Amino acid sequence: MSFLFAPPPQAVLPIVGEKNLYFSLHRVYFIGHNYSAHNKELNAPDEPVIFLKPVDAVVPVPEGTVAEIPYPPQSDNFQHEIELVVALKSGGRDLTPEEAEKAIYGFAVGCDFTRRDWHFRMRDKGQPWEKGKTVDSALPVTALRPIERTPELQNLGIWLYVNSEKKQDGNIDQMLFTPAELISHLSKFWELKAGDIVFTGTPAGVGPVKKGDILKGGIAGVGTLDMKIV
Repeated sequence: MSFLFAPPPQAVLPIVGEKNLYFSLHRVYFIGHNYSAHNKELNAPDEPVIFLKPVDAVVPVPEGTVAEIPYPPQSDNFQHEIELVVALKSGGRDLTPEEAEKAIYGFAVGCDFTRRDWHFRMRDKGQPWEKGKTVDSALPVTALRPIERTPELQNLGIWLYVNSEKKQDGNIDQMLFTPAELISHLSKFWELKAGDIVFTGTPAGVGPVKKGDILKGGIAGVGTLDMKIV
């Protein structure tokens, strides 16, 4: 097989404790409005919003490194959203929550950065959100922690600091839908596959960042994510 130009490299995530084994990425799904407090913050409906982003926006962040996130053009309101990321080792259609649970490989910490000004502008016009939600190199994700090395997803704190000031402070228990329920719901619309990852929503406290800001986020028992806006 010949190509007109060189194909892009396969997008991957590192795996905790593995030096030469990587998780190859397929699709990146997002769930909106999945935390009770953030729902109130955005005056959003209870049913989660689903959208996708290109896999090449993912920035792998190995342990002990800092992700440099470029401040995007065409925005004066670039905001952080710390999230639990779920990675799938298998897929399928019309999965039950029990089947969805068995499809999970592991978890990571991710931050979904958003041009909030464009997000709201497009939303208010009833138009697609891509100008607000799709940003180059703005999806930092930690190394994946396999499910057998992760505590049960109960009463785990999720948080984010900007310049040492806590901005987001939530708990996984505030999710309206569990990861297994979300995966099951997604599988009704798309055939899920190994390599898919799901950003499961963000707690209250999202807010703007600027160039030079230092961010640190994390989820108890899952990992921590260090970032700098450049």
